[in-house]
Amino acid sequence: MQFGDFKALVSPLVLPPAGPLLLALLGLLMIVGLKRAPRVRRVAWALVLVSLLALWLLSCHAVALRLTGWLLPLPAPITDKALASMRPQAVVVLGGGVLAQAPEYGAAQPNSATMARLRYGIRLARTHQLPLAFAGGVGWSGRGTASEAETVKHSATQDFGFEIRWLDDQSRDTRENAQRIAGLLQPQGVRRIALVSDAWHLPRATLEFERAGFEVLPAPTRLPLPVARPALEWLPSAEGLTASRHVLREWLAWRAARFSGP
Repeated sequence: MQFGDFKALVSPLVLPPAGPLLLALLGLLMIVGLKRAPRVRRVAWALVLVSLLALWLLSCHAVALRLTGWLLPLPAPITDKALASMRPQAVVVLGGGVLAQAPEYGAAQPNSATMARLRYGIRLARTHQLPLAFAGGVGWSGRGTASEAETVKHSATQDFGFEIRWLDDQSRDTRENAQRIAGLLQPQGVRRIALVSDAWHLPRATLEFERAGFEVLPAPTRLPLPVARPALEWLPSAEGLTASRHVLREWLAWRAARFSGP
């Protein structure tokens, strides 16, 4: 088993909702098995309650927003001034996943994250007359479906009337994105890029692309913002849980990338 396969297996067990639920289950097993150890049983009950409280809080979008601000150095939205100062030579869009089955289309399609990144990348490329590259194969948790690059190439042509110049359809993670895009762009003299991905992903993506030899201007999409009235932001929701999961996963991956070196 390769490291990426191990990461794809362990990550869902550590992150919410599975992580807190497994801790709560551990506490319940301790309670059942330690009937004659009242002190330990109190610790077990505390573990159950803390785990469930953590799951509640991590399911609140307001908590996800605060975690994002505390844990990740998010880039600001890209500006015309930043573009004029840096003068990127190309736009690079990173994949965010595919819908392996889309019966209404009859073929795999970019998921919502990938489509948001693609749309913004094409907008930047058209507005500033830049070529566009896309990086995305089948991730470590993929099931042998069509690569992100294949689905995006079709969508860019069919939905936006835009031709992508460079496609990486082999990379499985962000580090491989950077390495393979470097192999495509740098022999053609491209060193300065506008890098498009979700805001929470860009700290790590920027680090990996800089290590690969690029000068990077982060171009974030889907910046974390409130989605409901203030009071509703503190109620558990699927959106809140998903946002917390993304932030915690990316914080762990970013920290690991910083210490792992090139």
